[in-house]
Amino acid sequence: MSETINYTARELLNDGSEIEIRALRREDEADMLAAIGKTSAQSLHRRFFVMKRHFSDNERAFFMDIDFKNHVAIVALTDEAGHKVIVGGGRYIVFEPGRAEMAFVVVDSWQGRGLGSILMPHLVKFASDAGLQELTAEVLPENAAMIKVFGKFGFRPAARRDPQTLHLVLKLG
Repeated sequence: MSETINYTARELLNDGSEIEIRALRREDEADMLAAIGKTSAQSLHRRFFVMKRHFSDNERAFFMDIDFKNHVAIVALTDEAGHKVIVGGGRYIVFEPGRAEMAFVVVDSWQGRGLGSILMPHLVKFASDAGLQELTAEVLPENAAMIKVFGKFGFRPAARRDPQTLHLVLKLG
């Protein structure tokens, strides 16, 4: 997966804004935390399923320990006042051979511009190229926007593990 570590692409959002998609790097931690700081409590709840504003040292280490084999993460960046800032990101984590769970977060001011739909195919391609057979996602039922994005890419509802979440699955290959 060495090509994933150095991955970068340019994309256009629905409104014509250009963003850079690239692999999350260890040195991105401060920028990632800054992006989380710009994200509403409601959006963070939709991502983590609990009210979350701060991360422990262990949580930060987990989110930044990307091996690009079992834990793949990408970020979306834009130029703001002459420097790049993270406005969203997605990742998948392999939880058993051939299967991984995906998740996304987008800074509120960037939601509704197609960023999730831009991040998704990059991660699906990495997963497919890595030989994964299935991607899953857990989504809160009220998160209609993410349910729509997952549906657009072929994710289908499957048996639920938790009655409070919608379990979605995409078969690869």
